[in-house]
Amino acid sequence: METLASPLCTTHGGLVNFFGGGSVSVLGFPLQHLKTQALPDSKKKLSFGVIKASVAKTEVALLRIGTRGSPLALAQAHETRDKLMSSHPELAEEGAIKIVVIKTTGDKILSQPLADIGGKGLFTKEIDEALINGDIDIAVHSMKDVPTYLPEKTILPCNLQREDVRDAFISLSASSLAELPAGSVVGTASLRRKSQILHRYPSLKVEENFRGNVQTRLRKLKEGVVQATLLALAGLRRLSMTENVTSVLSIDEMLPAVAQGAIGISCRSNDENMASYLASLNHEETQLAVVCERAFLETLDGSCRTPIAGYAYKDDDVLETSRKGPYVFEDMVMMGKDAGKELLSKAGPGFFDF
Repeated sequence: METLASPLCTTHGGLVNFFGGGSVSVLGFPLQHLKTQALPDSKKKLSFGVIKASVAKTEVALLRIGTRGSPLALAQAHETRDKLMSSHPELAEEGAIKIVVIKTTGDKILSQPLADIGGKGLFTKEIDEALINGDIDIAVHSMKDVPTYLPEKTILPCNLQREDVRDAFISLSASSLAELPAGSVVGTASLRRKSQILHRYPSLKVEENFRGNVQTRLRKLKEGVVQATLLALAGLRRLSMTENVTSVLSIDEMLPAVAQGAIGISCRSNDENMASYLASLNHEETQLAVVCERAFLETLDGSCRTPIAGYAYKDDDVLETSRKGPYVFEDMVMMGKDAGKELLSKAGPGFFDF
């Protein structure tokens, strides 16, 4: 596998890359610092997709899935539903599974950047509450939205197989970030993306209050609010909207968010029936990489206010950082924490105080 390489940031930034059998690549940059591979025949015309939740026809469903209402969230809920139906005949009956749409704090407040809203669980809190209260049976989340702690009385026993973790560059006027003229505005609500963009291309500007679902952001781009934007390639794939992609950024050009491309499914800790359903869907390789990345993020106390990226992956059945260990749950967690501590020691106190 091709190793990752990025220049060490100056005294204001920190970068740790781990290579070998299994690798963790982690990155932290302060806000003041932060080659793409152009796809052939990249499309300049944007298309939009809409996915609607199915409605169960029976009054009482055997399983209720809680999800946000965005097209991407619904696509992920439908993916979960389809896998459950194909694995468990009793859930394949019409009306056996119901999708319940729940609006979260992050969905309600669109006028401010996420960093200004503050707090954790902006896209999960209300769904978790519905789960704990028994209004739903399982909750489907984008793992990068899930805080490093889980609410009491809940467990997350399942990660579906991870999608492509890379970010997609989308523009109507340039084929890459490098080709954008000085002063061009890139729209992204992610501090992680903003930090890496400005680190590599300080002549560019970033509009950080670039909020909304995928369709909304593409519409804003088409209207000229910004000259370019970055979106997770995983989401575009799940929405069957990759025709909008201008180019795909390599891992060393734009390190992904912790757990990017992974879907997590939680249930109540005392619900053995749901835990059994979810265990049958779990993709172990994805789960191990995700717990490693989340342990790293937890060590740094990461949130939407901190520009942190991290990526763990399996290669030749060994995960290797500057220390080695078995590719098992406990060791993956410990290596993630060690990586976070190493970055903290290099960054020094006040690194995230902007």
